[in-house]
Amino acid sequence: MKPYKKIIASFALLALMFLALYFLEQHFGKRSMLITVLKKGAIYALIAVSMNLLNGFTGLFSLGQAGFMLVGAYTYAVLTIPMARRAAVYQYYDGGIIPFTAPAIVGILAAGLLAALIAALIGLPVLRLKSDYLAIATLGFAEIIRAIIQWDTLGPITNGSNLLKTYPTFKSVIPVFAACALCIGVIVLLIHSTYGRAFKAIRDDEIAAEAMGINLFHHKQMAFVISSFFAGIGGALLAMYQGSLQANAFKSSMTYEILLIVVIGGMGSISGSVIASFLFIACSEWWLRFLDTEMYIGTFKVPLLRSGFRMVVFSAVIMVVVLFFRKGIMGEKEIWDLRRPRRRAGKEAGR
Repeated sequence: MKPYKKIIASFALLALMFLALYFLEQHFGKRSMLITVLKKGAIYALIAVSMNLLNGFTGLFSLGQAGFMLVGAYTYAVLTIPMARRAAVYQYYDGGIIPFTAPAIVGILAAGLLAALIAALIGLPVLRLKSDYLAIATLGFAEIIRAIIQWDTLGPITNGSNLLKTYPTFKSVIPVFAACALCIGVIVLLIHSTYGRAFKAIRDDEIAAEAMGINLFHHKQMAFVISSFFAGIGGALLAMYQGSLQANAFKSSMTYEILLIVVIGGMGSISGSVIASFLFIACSEWWLRFLDTEMYIGTFKVPLLRSGFRMVVFSAVIMVVVLFFRKGIMGEKEIWDLRRPRRRAGKEAGR
């Protein structure tokens, strides 16, 4: 397919997707469970793709995603709380010290930029480590960031360990999908550029990549910063989804969830991360909810069904997926690559 045809096809698919989202929103309502899952799934898809850029395409095992999401979420919330409501939100810190209110779009961009700046500073010492040592270091920095944000000395800015609220949120699913689709599109373009090929070369063989003239530290730093930038934007969108914000929610378990999505979807597959994100959120938030409720058939009580059993079954499902799909749902392939072998087979048969 020629490049301009691909562009036209992409815009047509996006238009159909937004039309379908509008229809679903009008039919089921903005607060329905389906729309809620679509919102959170889109946000997690962006965060998973940003993590896949680092872990799957560059081969850097980082566990600091929750920390950069936290930075992005707090940056957005702090900058966009209306001045008229700051006194109520910062009631323990004399109304806070931020003297202005930024528009939502500015807050989202600032969230990504601050997360990227912190990643650039952290990356200077950390990216010289490898494998498990890099994972432990980034995980430690994420916990340090969470502790700093809850530090009382920074309370006039971050509100300490208290809730941040009353900042702008979104009610429709369409802006969420638009923002996430735009960010994921940028990551796809990056992966298919010369920088993306350099990232893959580093992942496959660092010695060979360096022999070809690739500056290892520079490209690792670039991948780390870009991944953190989009994680910060994802954190801002997650804050908008939740409606209120507290640092305690951004624990290491959140990073493990994102890593699990990346592994299930396939390390090195953008579409795999997107598909796995929606499946993960749908299963954990919606489809398996009935397992947490006691159920009776006549006078017979169905065994095991009680609060928390949903997560037991969900964990078992994940184990089955990991056992039978060792490389994830998509492996290193993308959805748009699945038809290529068939075309080649058809040409060979014609010969």
